[in-house]
Amino acid sequence: MGQDIAPFQAISISRRAHELKAAGQRVLHMEFGQPSTGAPKGAIAAAHRVLDTEAMGYWESLPLKERICRHYREGFGVDLSPRRMVITCGASPALVLALSTAFNPGDRIAMARPGYVAYRNTVRALNLEPVEIACGPEVRFQLSAAALDALEPAPQGVIIASPANPTGTIIPKDELAAIAEVCQRRGIRIISDEIYHGLSYGPKIHSMMEFAPGAYVVNSFSKYFSMAGWRLGWLVSPEEGVARTNAYIGNLFLTAPSLAQHAGLVAMDSREELEGHLEVYRRNRALLLEALPRLGLEKIAPPDGAFYIYADVSRFTGDSLSFCLKLLEETGVATAPGVDFDPVDGGRFMRFSFALSTPEIEEALARLEPWFKAQPARQTV
Repeated sequence: MGQDIAPFQAISISRRAHELKAAGQRVLHMEFGQPSTGAPKGAIAAAHRVLDTEAMGYWESLPLKERICRHYREGFGVDLSPRRMVITCGASPALVLALSTAFNPGDRIAMARPGYVAYRNTVRALNLEPVEIACGPEVRFQLSAAALDALEPAPQGVIIASPANPTGTIIPKDELAAIAEVCQRRGIRIISDEIYHGLSYGPKIHSMMEFAPGAYVVNSFSKYFSMAGWRLGWLVSPEEGVARTNAYIGNLFLTAPSLAQHAGLVAMDSREELEGHLEVYRRNRALLLEALPRLGLEKIAPPDGAFYIYADVSRFTGDSLSFCLKLLEETGVATAPGVDFDPVDGGRFMRFSFALSTPEIEEALARLEPWFKAQPARQTV
């Protein structure tokens, strides 16, 4: 029997936000990590052409796999064979494939805390054991080689995310190399979640493929490529895992949507438009970084990349879920509670997504500032 897992609380907040919207309230959605923009114009045009000319069916696009291989060659200096890659219905099935093909029930999988809620819950659902490593401000809320090396016994696997969710922190090149060395030495299999690649505000982003060629790498068209609703992603598996990965995807998921694969191929060469989105996020990030201290939120994780700010709200609350629900009801601004990302300390944190338009960010801040100023300081014993 599968294990019970905790709900994704941001979904319940989003559900309430949509109820308020249906009742006529204007809601600003900062609770989910999804761009407010649509797919690139060229990708949409390609989809229209395919709809008019092809019946479509179960299919895995070799041209798309070859284009992704070119992405690794040009971006990271890594040569990959298309046979190592499977196209998936977004990053979530890619994570399921990696975990289910690389590990056995009962295996221990290390991960950072705070971290994306589905890491912990997917690991549990597959009858694996999550090993969460507390990562605070002293390590920029990121997993380190030293922390991984200190685990006894060594876990069978580790999930790395750079840029990370919910913090946006990026692991530097030297630290990624050190993590790869620890994993090689201790026999730890790496799953690298790279779905926020392309979204950086300064630091260079590196792929784990540069340092650990045998890693599993998860990626997606949902974030940088602004195609969350198209449900398209990919998984790179090590050479020895190819046959097993293909067998699993064929039985569990069949193929990714044909229409999305056609559109995704065009999206990969729509860089000018997509870099325009990144500039919007850059402006939004600057607005939030300037405004949050006025809200009483001085302690935040360094948002190097992605499109999140993870803020310490302990001066106001120790119950971030109730706090976010109250904020939504009274301002119409939906945010994500820290308990999704950290079941131990997350009651003191909340996450803001700035993947909105700049006018929406400005409107959100106009609502948030007076609301936060009106909140009493938390009473502590």
